[in-house]
Formats: sequence, C-alpha cells, structure tokens
Amino acid sequence: LKYHERALRSVHHHPRYPLFASSSDDGSVHVFHGMVYDDLMRNPLIVPVKVLKGHHEIRNKFGVLCIKFHPTQPWIFSGGADGVVHLYQDI
Repeated sequence: LKYHERALRSVHHHPRYPLFASSSDDGSVHVFHGMVYDDLMRNPLIVPVKVLKGHHEIRNKFGVLCIKFHPTQPWIFSGGADGVVHLYQDI
C-alpha cells in the first residue's frame, strides 16, 4: 500500500463488509473498499474510502500499532503507541 508515509503496522478486513483498513507509523488509519473478482485475469478493485487521524502523538517513531474491525458494525478500533485506543464509528 502506497498510501502511508511511514511503515505499515497492521492490516485488517471486515468479516461482513467489503472493507479493509491499514494502520501505520505515520499515525493514520486508511480505510479501503476492496473487491476480488472470480476471474483471476481481472485485477482486484481497491478504492480508498477514508483517512482517520486520531492518534496525534507519535512515540519512539511508532504511530498506530494495531487495528480491529467490530464483528458486526462498520466500526474500527485502533491502538496507538500513545497509549490511547480510539473507536471510529463514522466510516
């Protein structure tokens, strides 16, 4: 993924929706819509949806360390090196 400015730390997909997200040491979480086709000759579709920036403090060059989607809702939990856990509900 070339959307982050620093090292990628976590990638997670939603179990129900065609969404996946990535977190990075730049302090941001990127949300994408993804679709893989049955035809293997056709490239997968990856559309950026939103950039979430709740972790403002980067400690020891670490930003957002982990992300996890809620099992039934389109919500993302993120944990950062700043010791804060965020819940993003407006994806």
